[in-house]
Amino acid sequence: MSAPAPAPAADRVYRHLKQGVLDRRYEGGTLLTEGEVAEAVGVSRTPVREALLRLETEGLIRLYPKKGALVLAVSAQEIADVVETRLLVEEFTVRRAVPAPAALLGRLEELLRAQERHADGGDLAAFAALDRCFHAEIVRHAGNQILSRLYDQLRDRQLRMGVAVMHAHPDRVAQNLAEHREILTAVRAGDAEGAAACVRAHVGRVGSLMRGDAR
Repeated sequence: MSAPAPAPAADRVYRHLKQGVLDRRYEGGTLLTEGEVAEAVGVSRTPVREALLRLETEGLIRLYPKKGALVLAVSAQEIADVVETRLLVEEFTVRRAVPAPAALLGRLEELLRAQERHADGGDLAAFAALDRCFHAEIVRHAGNQILSRLYDQLRDRQLRMGVAVMHAHPDRVAQNLAEHREILTAVRAGDAEGAAACVRAHVGRVGSLMRGDAR
């Protein structure tokens, strides 16, 4: 069997930069130059320009001709918009997911155990990704594909905000796990309103912490 073809250079640059922004290797306010990025990834400047244009359309950077690309900080308005959207989607879908099938309960247990492992290992980026997966699994099991697609559009913003909160508030890791267990307990008990209340408190706390971090 032949080896898979390597990813196009622009895609490699795009993934490198995007992951760096999401896991805070490139924090808000960082100025990226084409030359530095090209050297880091091992490509020419042309695919770097393509990747930067793509990231600008996603709202992660702003291009400045002849200067470089500025990584945009998370704004207070973006925080408010994401929290509001999460509350609307997650409270509704957690109610719809109850009574929960065994497959959902098993998957949530699995994600919690994986979160615990990454918490012990100090991998905040992986922990934040699993945090997002925990909530997305509930949304998916509600059975509304339009809401599920809408929720998926928040993925990058959720990951970036989640990592930022845990860097600024290390105790948030343990609190996050405890709140996820509360959500799972309510879902397992068939308590739709209790689960919605747990989700509301959980997402609300994250929003409050992020607003405190906003500059």
